[in-house]
Amino acid sequence: MVIYQIFILGCLLVFLGIILRNLVDLPDLPPGAGCVTSGPRVSLLVPARDEESNIGGCVASLLAQDYQDFEVIVLDDHSTDETWRELERLAAGPGGQKLCFIKGAPLPDGWHGKAWACQQLSANCTGELLLFTDADTRHRPDALRRAVAAMSASRADMLSLTPFQELGSFWEGLVVPLVYHILFSYLPIGLVSGCGSPAFCYAIGQFILFRREAYLTIGGHRSVCSNIVEDVWLCKKMKGAGGRVVAYNGTDAVNCRMYRGLGDIWSGFSKNLFAGLGENVPGLFALMAMVAMLYLAPWGFAAAALLRGEITVAGLWLPAAQILVAVCSRIIVSLKFRQPLWPGLLHAASQVVLILIAFNSFRQGVFGSGPVWKGRSYRFRKE
Repeated sequence: MVIYQIFILGCLLVFLGIILRNLVDLPDLPPGAGCVTSGPRVSLLVPARDEESNIGGCVASLLAQDYQDFEVIVLDDHSTDETWRELERLAAGPGGQKLCFIKGAPLPDGWHGKAWACQQLSANCTGELLLFTDADTRHRPDALRRAVAAMSASRADMLSLTPFQELGSFWEGLVVPLVYHILFSYLPIGLVSGCGSPAFCYAIGQFILFRREAYLTIGGHRSVCSNIVEDVWLCKKMKGAGGRVVAYNGTDAVNCRMYRGLGDIWSGFSKNLFAGLGENVPGLFALMAMVAMLYLAPWGFAAAALLRGEITVAGLWLPAAQILVAVCSRIIVSLKFRQPLWPGLLHAASQVVLILIAFNSFRQGVFGSGPVWKGRSYRFRKE
């Protein structure tokens, strides 16, 4: 038992080491001071489906960028709400001359909705740089200028920012920051740009900036048309083609409210989790087992020891050390990405929800008709 408990503690310390290294390897987006406001033309591309509550704030923030040469193009992907009318209102307002909005074509066989929308956007733009961003984001006026300067300085072909995640409910605070915890704990981010292997990929679709020629070289979104988690697969394609990928912490440049409430969290994470693991069934169950072993079992061992009154090294003190390392790791990640600290104290509870979502994602993908998001059914497809 002592050997087992030491092994678990060792694993948690390894992940803590990865987190500490990633604090260095994921730099903050350089500040705007000294960044020129002119440069290559940039196309800001926004796919929108039933986004009447989000599109106004997103497009207004894009039109307010202090960069000189850019265009904003929004594709209305068969919305059933007032998204189109909201776009008409924005076009008549300040900066509206830079805004273009188009109707999406019907979804072809073999494509997922977002990839098809982004492919159409790329075919209708004129920029040397292409920024794909989501309708639920908000951009500070200097965000584009800083991102273009960072891309130029790093000589990257693809740049991704990690936005600040707005958390409007208890469930959002409990679960959404797990995205950062998973990425920061299990992925050595320095290998994203420092290693040519596509195995090490980091990209968040809420803000991805491409050089046009590199984007076209990999075939654009056509190359990931059947992948639900298209951002990670775009990174894989770019690295596979020899392109340079970089990532920055952009929490002071871009905000996003990914989901609203438990229902959205359940549906959205169920759609993405199994797909994000490449629809790998053993990999998914290995993740669930690892989460249970590292983050839940220590609480069970500690509780059992207290109930039995066995205050021993293996029974209580090693599990307590495991819990402490896990909570401290979560809090460090929260501080990095400007998230509240209280979810770190409920880390075990968030892991229970993650396991339930993982099982639901597996159930939908393997035994069901696939997850449903914004009225569309998503079937998992292999590469």
